[in-house]
Amino acid sequence: MAGAWAQGTRVVVVSSGAIALGLGSLGRGERRGGIAELQAAAAVGQGLLQLAWQRALQRHGARAGQVLLTAAEVRGRATYLNARATLETLLAWQVTPVVNENDSTATDEITFGDNDALAAQVAVMLRARLLVLLTDQDGLYTRDPREPGAELVREVADHRLLRELEVGSRGSRWGSGGMRSKVVAAEMASAGGIAAVIANGGTAGVIAAAIAGEGVGTRFHADARPTSAFKLWIRYGRPVAGRIDVDAGARTALARDGASLLPVGITGVHGRFQAGDAVEIAALDGEVFAKGLAQRSAADLRGVVGRRGAEPAVHRDDLVLLD
Repeated sequence: MAGAWAQGTRVVVVSSGAIALGLGSLGRGERRGGIAELQAAAAVGQGLLQLAWQRALQRHGARAGQVLLTAAEVRGRATYLNARATLETLLAWQVTPVVNENDSTATDEITFGDNDALAAQVAVMLRARLLVLLTDQDGLYTRDPREPGAELVREVADHRLLRELEVGSRGSRWGSGGMRSKVVAAEMASAGGIAAVIANGGTAGVIAAAIAGEGVGTRFHADARPTSAFKLWIRYGRPVAGRIDVDAGARTALARDGASLLPVGITGVHGRFQAGDAVEIAALDGEVFAKGLAQRSAADLRGVVGRRGAEPAVHRDDLVLLD
C-alpha cells in the first residue's frame, strides 16, 4: 500500500477484524452470544485493529486514519456526502483511511451484511478506479475449489455467466463473509463503472499486481454504461421499507419510457413506509423489477391508488430498474 502511495495511487482500506481481535484479547474462542456481546467485543477490538494498521503502515512511511461508518450513515443522503468528504480530505492529506463498520453502535445488524458490501459502498462513494477484494482463495472458481474439475475464472465481462457458477455462501469461523458476498460486491462496483478484482491476500505482491492490471485473481470489468452513484446508493444503500404493486401499463412506462410512477398505475401498497423510504416495485406476476424512493407515505398512497392527476408516487430521478 505504501508503494502504491509512492507511485501516486491513493489507497483506502476497508478492514474487518474488530470483533475477532476483541474476542481474542479477552481469551474467548469463536463468535458466540448476542448482539450486545459482539458489540462489546468490537469496542475492545477496534482500537487494537487501528493500532495494528497504524504500526504496519508507519513502518513503510505511510499514515493511517480511522473512519467508522454505520449503515444509517450510508442510507442518509446528507451523512453519505459528509462521509465522502471526510474520506476525500484524508486522501488529500495523504493519509490512508482505514474504514470499518462501527460495530459497537450498529443497531439494524452487526454489519452492513459483511465488509465486502461496505468496501463496494466506499468504492462507489469515492468513484474509485479499482476495488480489490482479498480472500484465502486465488479468485472465483467454477465450483468449490476443493472439488475435482474446479477452474479459476480469470475474467468476468458478461455478468449473466455468474448464474451458471456454483458460488458458495459459507464464511470462515471468524468472519461473516464468503465468496458469494465478494461476487455481489464486485458486481455492485462493476455496475458503478469500477473494475474489481477478487484475489488471494496471502500472495506476495497481489495488491500491486491488481493495481497494475496484471492477470491476478478474477477481474470483473467495469460496466461501460455505469449507473450513477445516487442510483447505486438507492439500489444498495437503502433498506426496503415496503412494496408497491403496479399494472402492466405502469411497468411499461417505467421500464421502457423512463417515466415516474403515478398513482393511476398502482394496484396495491404494502408496508408502513414514509416519504423518502425505499420501496420495491412489483409487476402483476409478483416480480420485483424496480426500486425507488417513495414521494409519499404508504397511508397517503393507499388513498390515491388508481387515481389520475395525483402527484407521483416515485419520481423517475429516484427510481432504478433492477434488471
